Amino acid sequence: MTELQMGLIGLGTTAVVGVFAYNKWQEYRHRKLAEAVLKPQHDDVLLGDGPKVAAKPVAAERSEPEIRDEIPVAPVERVEPMFVDHDDLSLPADDLPPVAPEEVAAAPILAKRAPAKPADEEESHEVLPGALPAELLDPRLEFIVSMELVEPVSAMQILRSQRDVLQRLNKPVHWVGFNERTREWERLVSDSNWDLRRLRVGLQLVNRMGPVSPGDVAVFTGAMQALADDLMAVADMPPSRMLDQAAELDRFCAAVDLEIGVNLVSRGSAFSGTKIRALAEAAGMVLGIDGLFTRYDDTGRAQFSLQNYESTQFTADSVRTLSTHGLTFLLDVPRVDHGERVFSQMTDLAKRFAETLNGALVDDNRQPLSESQLDHIRREFIGKPQATMTTFGLPAGSPQARRLFS
Repeated sequence: MTELQMGLIGLGTTAVVGVFAYNKWQEYRHRKLAEAVLKPQHDDVLLGDGPKVAAKPVAAERSEPEIRDEIPVAPVERVEPMFVDHDDLSLPADDLPPVAPEEVAAAPILAKRAPAKPADEEESHEVLPGALPAELLDPRLEFIVSMELVEPVSAMQILRSQRDVLQRLNKPVHWVGFNERTREWERLVSDSNWDLRRLRVGLQLVNRMGPVSPGDVAVFTGAMQALADDLMAVADMPPSRMLDQAAELDRFCAAVDLEIGVNLVSRGSAFSGTKIRALAEAAGMVLGIDGLFTRYDDTGRAQFSLQNYESTQFTADSVRTLSTHGLTFLLDVPRVDHGERVFSQMTDLAKRFAETLNGALVDDNRQPLSESQLDHIRREFIGKPQATMTTFGLPAGSPQARRLFS
């Protein structure tokens, strides 16, 4: 081996030893620095050597629990963490349960605050409507147009918008809006003074004048489109076979549309108008502008009426001097609920009139009416038609029936 090789080996060995020594010195230096930083300022009773004790260990005496009678110590209840929501204002300050100061000090308080909502994300107070009651509008009886308005509009403005056009129709038009104050659908009348954003308009398909005509349908749909333009709304007109529907409904109405009359004719002298009025008012009947004395139920619905058998109508003035040889008691079958019972009440009243005025009960042919004939009329011409109406889903005397038979 040459001197050059020996020198290189020696030089390499020296370098390795130097690097190792330098690393050891750096390790020692960092350890001393860490000890200086982390060294506690007092003795640790767990890790330190502790106080010096005698070489001979001394057994510690057992300390028994001592029971004292003087002052009872109440157990300390566990205090759970409380979450305080500074945004929760559901309870006023006076209704909050009292908290002892020591409990507040002992309990950790974890504050929770919900992020503030942007102005455009504030909760909406809009009231959503329920289903439209069939008592107000029924798709079996009316062609219904729906409108949703962008801004509230007064009911009076809506009713005036197409009034002149709709007056040309031969069928009634029913207006219904959703009242957000009462949260109910309500019929619009001429003096309605509230604003609405949801509107339903129904063209009645049938009344006692017959089914709706194609001309009425055309006028109504044109008026509804014009109304939607005025209100900046969209008129929803669902497609329907309304003319066929009206024809079918009219056939049903013709089968049950009956008015039962019981005539009372004089046996001698004519009936005095003043006596007629006294008897009618004593029975709870009211004289109306239609020339009829009418008896109403507790809800204000007409039950039966009394009219002059002759052509002269009853009025407040004419009844003082009027005399007649006959009267007619009338019951409108499809417009009266519990028709058989009401018919019995009507015939009982007619019999009292007959006894007081010296008259007789007769049919339209002026033939006397017996009890068996009255029972037959009650069953066949009142009970059966009203049962048919109930089966059809339009009970006699219901709001739908009263609209349909008008």
